[in-house]
Amino acid sequence: MNQSTNTKSTNVRWSICVLLFFATTINYLDRQVLSLTWKDYLQPEFHWDNTDYGNITALFSIFYAVSMMFAGKFIDWMDTKKGFLWAIFIWSIGAVLHAFCGIATSGMLTGNWFVGFEGAKESIATVNNVSLVISTSVTLFIFARFVLAIGEAGNFPAAIKTTAEYFPKKDRAFATSIFNAGATVGALAAPVSIPFIAKAYGWEMAFIIIGALGFVWMGFWIFYYKKPHQNKKVNQCELDYIQQDHDDQAVNENGEGIGKKFTFKECFKYRQTWAFAFGKFMTDGVWWFYLFWTPAYLSSVYGMDSTESALPLFVLYVITLLAIIGGWLPKYFVNKLGLDPYAGRMRAMLIFAFFPLLALLAQPGGHLSYWIPVLIIGVAGAAHQAWSANIFSTVGDMFPKRAIATVTGIGGMAGGIGSFLINKGSGVLFDFSHKNWTTVDGVPLLQKYPQFNTERIPDDFFANLKASGAVISDGINTGYMIIFSICAVAYLVAWFVMKGLVPKYKVIKD
Repeated sequence: MNQSTNTKSTNVRWSICVLLFFATTINYLDRQVLSLTWKDYLQPEFHWDNTDYGNITALFSIFYAVSMMFAGKFIDWMDTKKGFLWAIFIWSIGAVLHAFCGIATSGMLTGNWFVGFEGAKESIATVNNVSLVISTSVTLFIFARFVLAIGEAGNFPAAIKTTAEYFPKKDRAFATSIFNAGATVGALAAPVSIPFIAKAYGWEMAFIIIGALGFVWMGFWIFYYKKPHQNKKVNQCELDYIQQDHDDQAVNENGEGIGKKFTFKECFKYRQTWAFAFGKFMTDGVWWFYLFWTPAYLSSVYGMDSTESALPLFVLYVITLLAIIGGWLPKYFVNKLGLDPYAGRMRAMLIFAFFPLLALLAQPGGHLSYWIPVLIIGVAGAAHQAWSANIFSTVGDMFPKRAIATVTGIGGMAGGIGSFLINKGSGVLFDFSHKNWTTVDGVPLLQKYPQFNTERIPDDFFANLKASGAVISDGINTGYMIIFSICAVAYLVAWFVMKGLVPKYKVIKD
């Protein structure tokens, strides 16, 4: 165990942080494939509308939420190494499963099971019952999202637990901001890779290629990760630095705190748990809305396909890399101003909570240029990621190590519920506003075409109207303005409630 007598500290903890970064990158790449392919490929093939897509993303969120409740306990039970391996294996399988939903739809509706991807598309096109195609394909994609969600739910509890193992409290926000930046890099890489893979090889191969990355990561994790005190690459100087905090009691031979595990019921006794859960409930859905709906926003409002929107989305997520400040700012408050970790974090989070207010200007500014909402969403996304790094770290600040993954799972569930509500609500609102608030040549759509009060609008209806020279004012713009407004104020509401629940730093030692 750490026999090195070198006086210079090793930096193995940062290598571990890099692995966490890549796991999070792959995590977000996998969940982005659907959002970048549904408008151009899945909608024409399966006849989906915003509500169908919203249902899929919303149910993914609720699956993720429920899984997060148990993912933390699973990681605590399996321990970090095995738990992380199981998580990424399951979500990689789920990611690849999406590619075969078309073949499964073909087999269930036409009996043609043994066909290729193109053959499945041709078989589905022969089905006259559009509603049956929609319901079957949506159900299959929901199942694939279910498997994806179960696995992906383990990423953050495992990553937070690893961070608590390898970093002292004062460095955890910075380390968390680094691996959490993987979410941004994954979102950044997605628009400049996935649409072009789909265009060149088909949407199915986009799911398969991106999904396979998880299996590659597993190899690195198997051979590199060990507990700090068991890792021969960690010398005594670095181990002392890692273990400088003494408020988690003694540790056993596995490096875990001695004492019974926290149950869900016990965790809910503490205001700290409720504060963390409420903060996640209010703000996680904002990021997921930007992640899942921004490509659709650029398509619906500005008429861009997935390759045309690649540059704006790339720029948007480059801006969110500013979130690295989220780890530096509280550290500055702690080291330079002498604040305790919680006070420094909360002060930083209040600053970050004001930036999303810019989203109120996104839709009005879009009348001048689509770059205005792109830049604003980028700033709001950076603020979210900075906020996210710190809200995760509040758990490690106030709970013993043996409770971290469980409390993180509870917060993840709360965030998933918030994400379910915003994704489900967005899909319904966008279809409602598109149908009820759109005007054609100054006349309300449903007044001019009353049959759509009860019928589904055909896929090519608006394209044909535009081709005929009709002037269309799309009501979906108002729908996006409503959601942007909700996203703008969510962080300030979350901050004030969290501060009210936990006004001062208090470590739980039970």
